[in-house]
Amino acid sequence: MILEAAAGAGLAKFGAAVGAAIAVIGAAIGIGNIGKTSVESIARQPSAAGDIRTSMILTAAFVEGVALFAIVVCLLTLFF
Repeated sequence: MILEAAAGAGLAKFGAAVGAAIAVIGAAIGIGNIGKTSVESIARQPSAAGDIRTSMILTAAFVEGVALFAIVVCLLTLFF
């Protein structure tokens, strides 16, 4: 009985760690795609660099916010 509870707790901690890792990897891929696309867009139309840069920063902030929220949820699952 105690071993089953300990195994379940260990599995929950592993699941929280995997969830946090997936959130970080997803955010890294998303921000990489944002950067790649914005650089390509600026190369095609240099006169719109300011607008593209503003949109890029705003979108990257939204991606980071979602990733941070996912990590916080995983850490709360891990410790509580």
